[in-house]
Amino acid sequence: MGRMSMETPVTQALDAMGIPYRFFQHEGLVRSLEQAALERGQQPEQIIRSILFRLAKNEYVLVLVAGPEQISWSALRQYLGQSRLTMAHKDAVQKITGYQIGSVSPFGLPQPIRTLADESIFVPDEISIGSGVRGTTVIMETAVLRQALGDVEVVNLREDSE
Repeated sequence: MGRMSMETPVTQALDAMGIPYRFFQHEGLVRSLEQAALERGQQPEQIIRSILFRLAKNEYVLVLVAGPEQISWSALRQYLGQSRLTMAHKDAVQKITGYQIGSVSPFGLPQPIRTLADESIFVPDEISIGSGVRGTTVIMETAVLRQALGDVEVVNLREDSE
């Protein structure tokens, strides 16, 4: 493992909130969820993916889901009361979150974004989530994540829940 810490907008936000975490940097390129989990000493379901969806011209929502889980588009549309939505294009992800795909986090965002947390992310005792820099992550206890997320909307948006 390379550097043990790095300052990113995510770590700055977590530090400002007094949220304890461990910073982790992968040795090389991460090619899969399974590889990332193995290198972190975790299971794939402990890795939280932060996915940005576009609802309308300038309206976005960030969905947090456990690694291997698939988001049910129909459940998401129904929950949001939207007939149409799309995954945000990589340029929009960078512009709206300030992060590249693969490093997106609900913390340290340039502006607040409505965030939905699939209940699957709260199952493991420990999780890892984007640090704002590709190839790195922050690892924390799930109870601490829940505290850091504040009054996030907790929902069931998984494919198997339809």
